[in-house]
Amino acid sequence: MSQTDDEEQSGPRQNQGPTDEQAQFFALLEDSAEDLYENAPCGYLSTQLDGLIAKVNTTLLDWLGYRRDDLVGRRHFSDLLTVGGRLYHETHFAPMLRMQGEVSGIALELKDADGSRLPVLVTSTVKTGSDGQPLLVRTTLFDARDRRAYETELLRARQEADRERDRLQTLASTLQKTLLPPALVNVPGLDVSAHYHLASADEVGGDFYDLFRLAAGTWGMFLGDVCGKGAAAAAVTSLARYTLRAAAVYDPDPAAVLGNLNTVLNHEYNGADPRFCTVVFGLLTPDTDRGGFRITLAAGGHPPALLMRADGTADYLPTPGGQLIGVLPDPHIATTTVHLAPGDTLLLHTDGLTEAHTNAGAGDGERYGDDALLDFGRALAPTTASATIRAVRDLLDTFGTGVDDDTAVLAIHAPRTPSEEHQ
Repeated sequence: MSQTDDEEQSGPRQNQGPTDEQAQFFALLEDSAEDLYENAPCGYLSTQLDGLIAKVNTTLLDWLGYRRDDLVGRRHFSDLLTVGGRLYHETHFAPMLRMQGEVSGIALELKDADGSRLPVLVTSTVKTGSDGQPLLVRTTLFDARDRRAYETELLRARQEADRERDRLQTLASTLQKTLLPPALVNVPGLDVSAHYHLASADEVGGDFYDLFRLAAGTWGMFLGDVCGKGAAAAAVTSLARYTLRAAAVYDPDPAAVLGNLNTVLNHEYNGADPRFCTVVFGLLTPDTDRGGFRITLAAGGHPPALLMRADGTADYLPTPGGQLIGVLPDPHIATTTVHLAPGDTLLLHTDGLTEAHTNAGAGDGERYGDDALLDFGRALAPTTASATIRAVRDLLDTFGTGVDDDTAVLAIHAPRTPSEEHQ
């Protein structure tokens, strides 16, 4: 077929008028603007500048249960609002609209014809004339019932989560208290103080300490840290505490006590989930010859104790060769003996103190470290047990969120006698 023949055949089709279907479509388009306004999926209304309703669509009338004549020329937009909504409209909404010419996405509540409430999101714009002067206000309202129901459910779920968290925190706090002695035993001739710092109220920590009487003139003490957190760590903590006390009654030698604890942990937790701890155990007896106390310490992988002397010096006590308790079947455990002279103070601590981060608010911060704690002790000496614990608590508070592990501290001080004070 030639190009001319093709043009001749296509020409008449191009000049034909619209089909019946097209004509119906165009007719629908002509009606769609008014129909879209009246039956839109949102409410429309136009008001005069004083808020008097001038026009309202069918959708909004159906939502509120009003007839058009009930609102147009008779009611102001604020008349449709609840008492709180009218107050907000007069003090915030209307002033912002006058200043900005538009207010978008404001949550309000309308009152329908029977007095019930309809939550809506309101957007209003001021229409101006060619001279820039305001003529009327156009308002679009979106039904927010589904959103309100979602927000209500979300709030309910959040409140329930908060209550559940409070219950868990109470449970964790109660469980934590059962892992610590309700009060330290009174040791004649000693000033003793302790503190437990929780890094998180949501989890049970694994730190523990105790001071208890063994026999006439003999006391035992220990401080330790179980690996991990939560219920599993709490179970190991409880086992460790009672094993240490029982083992000390059987054989109070510090190395033997830690050896017994190691045997128990190694036997109970030697499968796929091994558990271990660091711990220091001490045996205290009065030193009748020199005054003060004789303390024998054994440590299993635990940070060394800090001795702050009456002369203002301070040093770590060496506990060499101490290995983690519960890891090896037969760990090497060494002991050291120290004379706690009148005026001296001994501080035992878990690694949550030295591993805390300074300046945590500015990033991860630097690890506090053993050297800083030694300087802290030297600046504090000579001191007492209660003063030491107060100073440590203040120090932990300065770290804030930098303390990411629980911390237990136990201080023991041998007070001077009145005659020694004047020497």
